[in-house]
Amino acid sequence: MPTYAWTGRLTPGCEAAYKQRHDQIWPEMVAQLKAAGFTRYAIFRDGLTLFACFECADPIAAARHMAASAVRARWSAHMAGLMTQTIDPETSFPQLLELQWDLTQTNTGDDA
Repeated sequence: MPTYAWTGRLTPGCEAAYKQRHDQIWPEMVAQLKAAGFTRYAIFRDGLTLFACFECADPIAAARHMAASAVRARWSAHMAGLMTQTIDPETSFPQLLELQWDLTQTNTGDDA
């Protein structure tokens, strides 16, 4: 399954609120993510920098599904002001990072 990533920046002072809201993520939001095709999704934090990585067969289709979701719209409103990120205008999804290297795609000729 392909892996993708995005970054964001927390608003200073919002670290605890961001964590708490994800600790209490709505079941319907989790259901929407799964229905969109996300099979794994994790967000990490380093200071105010957020780094998310996820697995999804078709990120464009997943982004379109989420953009059309009323649940995602409510979640976005719920999270408003806690962070900033660059949004891709074509997908309304965070701008994805360019993959630089992946161990699973490395062929060294040594299967060990």
